[in-house]
Amino acid sequence: MPERTVPVGSTSGLHARPAALFVAAAAAQPVAVSVRLPGGRPVPARSMLSVLSLGATHGTELILAAEGDGAEAALDALADLLRRNLDEEPVDA
Repeated sequence: MPERTVPVGSTSGLHARPAALFVAAAAAQPVAVSVRLPGGRPVPARSMLSVLSLGATHGTELILAAEGDGAEAALDALADLLRRNLDEEPVDA
């Protein structure tokens, strides 16, 4: 199963708006994606409550995983999104 380890780029961490943008992007992927803290249990990236429960702050490394057709592209897209500071980007980012 392909994985990506990505630091959270948003200054507020993965809270409120950045989490909502991430969850929406995960839900738009053709495969199910999970996210976890190193050593932690994976949670569905499509679940706002699950993503918020990670408590990821700025710089926290998260591990994304997916399986199936399109998994690599989905992980690349979501990793690119997580690396950005979503707090400073326009609403339509």
